[in-house]
Amino acid sequence: MASPLNDPKLEALLDRLHMQSDAQVAEIDAYYARREHENMPVNDISFDDHTHRFYADKMVALDRNKAEFCYQLCRSLRATRVVEAGTSFGVSTLYLAAAVRDNQVENGVVIGTEYEPKKAEIARANFKEAGLSEFIELREGDLRQTLQDVGGPVDFMLVDIWEVALPALERVSPSLRPGAIVVTDNTAVDAGEYRDYFKFLNDPSNRFRTMTLPFKGGFELTVRV
Repeated sequence: MASPLNDPKLEALLDRLHMQSDAQVAEIDAYYARREHENMPVNDISFDDHTHRFYADKMVALDRNKAEFCYQLCRSLRATRVVEAGTSFGVSTLYLAAAVRDNQVENGVVIGTEYEPKKAEIARANFKEAGLSEFIELREGDLRQTLQDVGGPVDFMLVDIWEVALPALERVSPSLRPGAIVVTDNTAVDAGEYRDYFKFLNDPSNRFRTMTLPFKGGFELTVRV
């Protein structure tokens, strides 16, 4: 199936990055199997210090079909200001930035945020290789601080970091324009991890309508109304 990006140079880079990410899946599965064998429940170890160190060099890229879907949504919205929570090596960021570029809007930007300095460094190198750096503002640090001010109305938000999904949305929510879309990955994997996130979405005072799309792991599509 042809890519909606229609950018051979970018597609070649993304092919390589997705292959790198896919190659790490077995290593990640083995890690959790080993920790479970140590009689430590997965939910208790997901983000302990040891696990943070393990993930420090892991891509955990958004699935290609989900990333392409995000590109299409951003094109449909003619998105100008996009926020991404959980940049990692910047794979999904490239799709978002390509959409902003292709929308040909004035001052279009993707605001990404990444906690790990080494990942941010690699992400910036990927942005440069793709020729998309001018459309991306990557902020380093805890997203509770980096997303305090996103600089204007937001058209689209990708949440790809479940540990702090709720704080990310809480920070950006006041800036979401009517009709803005928020997509959140893997919401069907462990509903308990997203309990408070869904409580926030379903609170009428927050003005959201949401549904879970049948992508692998679940992909939550939420609209600000």
